[in-house]
Amino acid sequence: MKKKVSLIILGAGGRGTIYANLAKVMSDKVKVVAVAEPRDFFRNRIAEDHKLPKKHVFNDWKDVVKLPKFADAVVISTQDRMHVEPAIAFAELGYHILIEKPLAPDAESCRKIVEAVHKNNVLLSVCHVLRYSEYTQVIRNLVCNEAIGKILSIQHLEPVGHWRFAHSYVRGNWRKEAESSSILLAKSIHDLDWIAFIAGQRCKAISSFGSLMYFRKENKPLGSPERCVDCNKECPYHAPSFYLERFRKKQIDSYLESVSGELTEENIMEALRTGPYGRCVFNCDNDVADHQVVNMEFENGMTAVFTLAGCSQYGERRTTIFGSEGEIRCDGNKIEVYSYFRDRTTEIRIEADQGTLLTHHGGGDKDCLQSFVNAILSGDPEKIFTGADTSLETHYMVFAAEISRHERRTVLLDELRKPHAKKRK
Repeated sequence: MKKKVSLIILGAGGRGTIYANLAKVMSDKVKVVAVAEPRDFFRNRIAEDHKLPKKHVFNDWKDVVKLPKFADAVVISTQDRMHVEPAIAFAELGYHILIEKPLAPDAESCRKIVEAVHKNNVLLSVCHVLRYSEYTQVIRNLVCNEAIGKILSIQHLEPVGHWRFAHSYVRGNWRKEAESSSILLAKSIHDLDWIAFIAGQRCKAISSFGSLMYFRKENKPLGSPERCVDCNKECPYHAPSFYLERFRKKQIDSYLESVSGELTEENIMEALRTGPYGRCVFNCDNDVADHQVVNMEFENGMTAVFTLAGCSQYGERRTTIFGSEGEIRCDGNKIEVYSYFRDRTTEIRIEADQGTLLTHHGGGDKDCLQSFVNAILSGDPEKIFTGADTSLETHYMVFAAEISRHERRTVLLDELRKPHAKKRK
């Protein structure tokens, strides 16, 4: 049995850096041995943190595949539309793959990745990290043990948070479908995957509605300038107030690092004067939906509804699971189990996400990487909850929802499965 898994980080932004940092915490089992990233600041940070030799520090992942295989696995955390080519290339070289969601922005590209993984007999784990959290595991066990009888329906809400939405989906990298993907794929594939995991069933049919309703040029206040630095109107999306307050409080996170790699107050202000994060939210080139609902029917007849709210107070996801004998109500930190028979509620407390490396996504990031590493060390793919075929089903759900939203019809999931009709166990 191998003692350590060697990892190459492809894409050293927020997600790649999280997994690189987690590897240091798990140094008894895993070691980062190389990085590929075009941006100097992010590439050099990982190279220095992990004391990488210069020959293993790359500007482009394509330079890595030119070399003979020198590690066990890669972490693919490039931009969403840059997953397919490296995933196939590294699978063909025999690397195991931990890949950020989504796999790819369309069904055919997702299938190509899954086929390459199966063809080359390598492990693939998709970072649907919510499955791995303690919170999710407790709920899943309650459902499997029929704590509330047979599940009939699920209501699930993701309050994205008005600032998080403005940062990423109005001003940021995920604002345009053609450059990234729909918001449902980029942000809330987590949630559809979570619902499917709790349901324990394949989805049969989906309908969805949603649009870009608020963050549009026609909603811009009269006389407002194009940039926040030139604006004196009271606004909840005023960029200098938000980013400088975080900087002054030393809240150094992906928000700030997106605006400016090397963080000083002067650099942040210059970025807000000239870069995308200083634009008025009503003056951007965004086109992704700012609200959406998805209705699901599963193969056993169970139903679920998911709501994505871009204009919302940031908070934990909130869910109610309705069963034949009771309800489960949960908000990320607390799980309440109500019994119809006893007219009584039992409360289960879960350790809150403290915003630290080990508690991020309720510990899901940590446990996702740990499960991947343990699967490699043991040769047991069952340790991975989010393997290739499982994740492909989740992606089909998202693509079906987007077809429904655009074509205004109910979509049967078999419409997407047909090109991949050969079912694998």
